[in-house]
Amino acid sequence: MLEKLDFLREINVWSVLLRLLLAMFFGGLIGLERGRKRRAAGMRTYMLVCLGAALTVLLGLYEFHMLTHAWTDLAAEIGTRTDVSRFAAQVINGIGFLAAGTIIVTGRQEVKGMTTAAGLWASACTGIAIGAGFYECVFLAFLLISLVIRVLPHVENFIVEKARNMNIYVEFDSLDNLGEIIGAVKALDVQIYDVDIDHGRQEKFRSPSAVFSIRLHNRQMHTHVLAAISELESVRTIDEI
Repeated sequence: MLEKLDFLREINVWSVLLRLLLAMFFGGLIGLERGRKRRAAGMRTYMLVCLGAALTVLLGLYEFHMLTHAWTDLAAEIGTRTDVSRFAAQVINGIGFLAAGTIIVTGRQEVKGMTTAAGLWASACTGIAIGAGFYECVFLAFLLISLVIRVLPHVENFIVEKARNMNIYVEFDSLDNLGEIIGAVKALDVQIYDVDIDHGRQEKFRSPSAVFSIRLHNRQMHTHVLAAISELESVRTIDEI
């Protein structure tokens, strides 16, 4: 059955067209979920990354084919040699700069964009596999990447909600209210093992804030802790991070 793909593994017009179309298609599908969530990189970004990676590998295969066929005599005369894998290696290295641009640290001391960056990297690797004509790997990789992006977030959220450790970001009126917040948390018989305070002095209109790292004795107490803090009049914003 796999022998039928041999024609599409060769470097010809139909093979190149199929690989580029597959790169656009799979790259776009991977990025579709990120685009729906208004992330920094969406469908078109993933599509271009995957397409560019596939095109880069095709360029390496084309150069190797020409140096071993039409340009054989010239290559032998000037001693030119080529390594097909070097183009793919540069894609893997170069995508890091693009992916790093999607990672930010918010004012709530929360890192965002890691999934988007990882998705871009995986999309580039998918494009490399498509460009190399490794079709079996492409379909398996796409299924697994889709599983990670679309299904596992629900599993991850369930695990986080049931975890005994939680981090809470709180904005309040003044630092004088910090003791009141700590007292409200301790009244629930939970352990506070770290408090990261931001005095809010760098921005003129920004309130002081803190990130509380809490250890729960009961996995079902997430909602109770959030409710107890939010009921305080001095609290402006509260969020679990």
